[in-house]
This record gives sequence, C-alpha cells and structure tokens, in this order.
Amino acid sequence: MSLPAVLLGNALTWRRQFHQHPELGYQELQTSEQVADVLTQAGLQVFRGLAGTGVIGTLENGPGPVIGLRADMDALPITEKGDAQWKSTRPGVMHACGHDGHTTILLAAACQLAETRNFRGTVHFLFQPAEENLGGARKMVEEGLFTRFPMDAIYAMHNWPGMPVGSLAVNPGAMMASLDSFEITLHGKSCHAAMPESGADPMVVAAELILALQTIPSRRLSPLASAVVSVTQISGGEAINVIPEQIVLRGTVRCLQSDVRDRVRALIEDFVTTLPRPFGVSGNIHWYPGYPVTANHVAPAEQVRAVACQLLGESQVEWQVNPSMASEDFACMLEACPGAYFWLGADGATPSAPLHNARYDFNDALLPIGITFWQQLVEHVLPKG
Repeated sequence: MSLPAVLLGNALTWRRQFHQHPELGYQELQTSEQVADVLTQAGLQVFRGLAGTGVIGTLENGPGPVIGLRADMDALPITEKGDAQWKSTRPGVMHACGHDGHTTILLAAACQLAETRNFRGTVHFLFQPAEENLGGARKMVEEGLFTRFPMDAIYAMHNWPGMPVGSLAVNPGAMMASLDSFEITLHGKSCHAAMPESGADPMVVAAELILALQTIPSRRLSPLASAVVSVTQISGGEAINVIPEQIVLRGTVRCLQSDVRDRVRALIEDFVTTLPRPFGVSGNIHWYPGYPVTANHVAPAEQVRAVACQLLGESQVEWQVNPSMASEDFACMLEACPGAYFWLGADGATPSAPLHNARYDFNDALLPIGITFWQQLVEHVLPKG
C-alpha cells in the first residue's frame, strides 16, 4: 500500500479543504472548480456541466474496456458541532456523510493512475453533485452520461461507520434500499370538538391509518421480504376546540426488492382509499418515486471482492453482508450500467459518529486505503497484459 508521500499530503489537504468549505447539492461550485483544476493539472481530459456542477475526468491508456469510478461531492444542511481545526466555515452546512473524503479519494486515485498508467483501456472519474435526496445521479444519466461516456462497468464506494478501518463489504445483489415518499390527505368535516357526531373526524382516521400502514411489512408481506413504512410528519388543525377538516400525513417507504416496492405502494394506496370510508372521510395520496434499489451486478461485485481480498486480506472482506435500509442514488447509474457499490469501514480506535450526525468527521485513515483500492481495481479490471 505504498503511495507517494506528496500525493498523500495533497490528499489530506484537499480533504480538509473540502470539509471546511462544504456546498449543498447543485451548489458545488468551489468543489467542482477545485476538482477540475487538479484533474487538468494531472493531464486528464476534463468535461463539465452534466447535472450542473458535475465533473468528469477521462484517462485513456490505449485501446481496451472502459470503466467509470464515481464519487459524490455534496454536503448536508447540518450545523457542525465538532471542534476540528478544519471544521466547516459555513453555518448550517457540513460534510456529515463523508463526501469530502469520497471526492478526495477519487481525485487522488486519478492523479496516481495518471502517473503509473499500469492499465490498458479508459477510466472515467465521475464527480457527482447532489446525492443527498436531490437525484444528482439520475440527472447525470438523464442528461446523457452513458451516451456521451459509454462504459462497460461503473463502481462507487461509501465510508461506513460501524465497520473497522481496513475492512470492506460488498454484495452480489442489493446493498441499499429503494426510497419513495408519499403525502396522504384525509378530508373530513370540521365541527366543534364537543359535538363530534356533527362532523367527520380525519384525526381519528389518521391514527387508524398510521397503525394500519405498519401491518403492511408485518402482515401483508412475506417475512422474508424487506420493507420499512414510516409516517414521519402529520399536520392539521388550528384550534384546540375544533375538529379539523383536513389532515396531511407524509412518510417514506424503503424496500430491498423491486417487486416488494410495487406491492407496498399498491397496499398503501388501497388503505388510503378504503380505510377512511366507514368514518365518513375520504383520502387521496400523492406518490413521489425516489431512488431504486442499489443492486450490484454479480461480475463487478466479484471484481471488487477479489481486489479487496488481495489488498486487505480475506478476513477483512464481508461478502453477502446484510444490506442497509438507507438509500443511495448511485442506484440510478446501476440501472443503466453494470457495476458495483461497496462500503469501506470507517471506525478507528474510537468509533465514528454516525453518518448525518453533527459530530461526524471523515476518518482520514481511509485515504490511503481508498486511493490504493481504486488504483488496484483499475489495474485488475483493465490489465495491461
């Protein structure tokens, strides 16, 4: 795992610069500018503008297969509570998911591969905006990512608290759940709270519906299916002595199988239509499709596993790990191109704060591991022969 000291020093500097100057989705102007400058100085062809602030660096080294490596660049609307010297300088915005580290690892790997060139083929280094619920990956695909830059396979990594540094996890299938959201509106008849018989109470229906939705994973799906239905917001009513006319419920659905995703949606829609009727209340639902299941393709996942075993040792590689019910928009790229998504352990001697936590900070011990992994994956998938 020998990398030039200058490269590692640059990587540490870049990572902490990115952390100090976080930018929200589609606003990664300073980040993308720095990424493009470094790639240009390293001799890569640089393309900008996909999904607004997206950057693609292309490194060609003779004829051969073409692969893509992707990192996300955006930060989160969270006020940082840590006390590191490189703490966010932007109130209300911080890198609480490690995208500063992901960007740095890929940027340094591009520089290293531009120097060593121990591969044959083409590598596209994709720096994606707006992963955090804004669909930057889907936007890049819709704007012609794989038409303008055809690829045989694409790969992405994410740092993962809860796993030790020096470990890696990958599946030949689902890694992350799908994500959809919904808004349910219940229409009743307003009346005095002392005379409920003169109205139709949507609040009671909301309570019944929230409980009914929880029976979908436990009673309407196979115990072997994976789904989470969460009602996360409820609003309605203004006066304490008035039964409201309308209640709005919002929430999310996460699934690990595409057919289960379709089934859950149909069941929720059925509940919203039928459950309120005996109460004299009507319901309607707006469905907002989000990210699909992040499902790895077998061959690319096996390539990741092989490189990880060689680099980290077989005992440090989890194969067929339990997927996460969180979601990842790299799934949109995997729907359009074969590829694999994997986790790199992030816990040092002191366990990391959770992702999306105000005290989270990327573990810089991952930098040499991630850079070397990308280098060795490229050399494995695109052997010079």
